[in-house]
Amino acid sequence: MLTRTRLLALALTAFTVACSDDPTSPDDNVAGVDLNALFAPATQSEIAAISADWASRSVGAVDVQVETDTVIAVDSVDIRVRIVSHVVDGFRHVGAVLAADGATGPSPVMVYTHGGDQGVRVEDVLFLFPAVGDDASQFVWVIPSFRAEQLEFAGEMYTSQGTPSPWDGDVDDALALVDVALSIEPAADAARIGVLGFSRGAGVGLLMGVRDSRIDRIVEFFGPTDFFDDWVRGLAADALRGQPSDLPGLEYLDQEFLQPLARGEKTIAEVRLELVRRSSVLYVEDLPAVQLHHGTADDIVLVSQGESLISAMAAIGRGEPDFEGYLYDGGTHNPLTLVGSVGRTADFLLALLATPLVLQ
Repeated sequence: MLTRTRLLALALTAFTVACSDDPTSPDDNVAGVDLNALFAPATQSEIAAISADWASRSVGAVDVQVETDTVIAVDSVDIRVRIVSHVVDGFRHVGAVLAADGATGPSPVMVYTHGGDQGVRVEDVLFLFPAVGDDASQFVWVIPSFRAEQLEFAGEMYTSQGTPSPWDGDVDDALALVDVALSIEPAADAARIGVLGFSRGAGVGLLMGVRDSRIDRIVEFFGPTDFFDDWVRGLAADALRGQPSDLPGLEYLDQEFLQPLARGEKTIAEVRLELVRRSSVLYVEDLPAVQLHHGTADDIVLVSQGESLISAMAAIGRGEPDFEGYLYDGGTHNPLTLVGSVGRTADFLLALLATPLVLQ
């Protein structure tokens, strides 16, 4: 029989993705693309333009349907699982909403944003409950898939429509699902919303916090924060040379922006805006409380991404308890190598439990 500790280990290990070699040092000009111009620091006008674009978007829940509604037992607690679908950007998106069966609330909402680009399993999130401790069932859990991905539950696959949009449309999908959860789950407390994100999903979680003031606190594990840093520049140079790294989201950025830029079908100015909209580090003043975890030996998302956010927060005077940044010597792209991170995560997220759950 699997113990809670073993289940947590299995679940956290699943967050890792295939390793890749470090990108080669880029030249200033690759495939006709001026990398100095492409990766020059973002301007205030570019940052403001993306803020205006975000403000113009409507990501509320539209045409909500409950696809599956069932109750399962998790650590002697009955958890109601609803697989729901709704329309975002004209496409039907799927996600899951979990809550203690019979809960009347008010219960804080916890959004789980997954890593990688292979979709998400509801069972993996259930295995995460030990990371939040015995109080995990006091949250309403919201689990988005991202567009063009699958969500799996009890052996059934549910597919979100649309085309991939890493770190941009991902945020629309997740925020819309939060609205769905608030509309169908009476126990959900809109005044207390947290995000727990890993890798790609950590970048999504940070951008959710920038775009939606309802997000109260975020725990991010080894997520991308700064698409203007030298690591991303190196990845872009390799992709333009025809040697893209096998990293989630990179194929999309290469095919949709870098290659069209090299062919003259897009401009430097257009592609720079795509980097801006994915860089939470440019919007640190808009972030809620954040806890960051990153290993110095991470070869999937380099530690420079964590360092960039830590530096940006320090530059505006944000520190504990509003911002906690932890770098783990020798830690890799696996939470189990970040010693102490699980306990810190639980402490940080459990601060949302200002009001106890009430059961009928």
